Amino acid sequence: VVLTAKVDFKKIMLILGAAAALLLVAILFFGGSKQTFGQQDASGNDQRVAFLKSFGWDVVGSPKESGQVQIPAQGNEVFDRYNALQKCQNYDLSKFAGKKVMRYVYEVKNYPGATEPVYATLLVHKNKVIGGDITNTAPGGKVQGFQMPKIAPSATTVPTETPTETTKTERKV
Repeated sequence: VVLTAKVDFKKIMLILGAAAALLLVAILFFGGSKQTFGQQDASGNDQRVAFLKSFGWDVVGSPKESGQVQIPAQGNEVFDRYNALQKCQNYDLSKFAGKKVMRYVYEVKNYPGATEPVYATLLVHKNKVIGGDITNTAPGGKVQGFQMPKIAPSATTVPTETPTETTKTERKV
């Protein structure tokens, strides 16, 4: 049994062209203009500072510290807690287990209500942000994600209860 069909080359090219145009529009509309977490360019100091500014942070222009750190090959209690914070920010350091990454620490100048230094830490692998945190070094300070916290109450406001926040812990990353 032999089947034959007459194929119109122009119609096929028109259909393929329309499909390609729809695909291009979908890419540009849904993903071409926005960076997703894990894709932020951190190839230079200006890009890292701009990343922190995108969350509202005003930082000292150059890092206070920078150097390589190794992500633990196997999890432990401290790493698991720190990685839980990263997962809340759509990062996952377990993907980099055993790898060396760059760590950049910037001093934050505009943390609401800060009485002690506050630092922003960026973890960078292959010039992309893979995680990090904001650390308030005040007694009872906390380690948090990149999002700016709500503005602290003014000096004339008397708090009605003590906030229960996660306290700062030493971390090895």
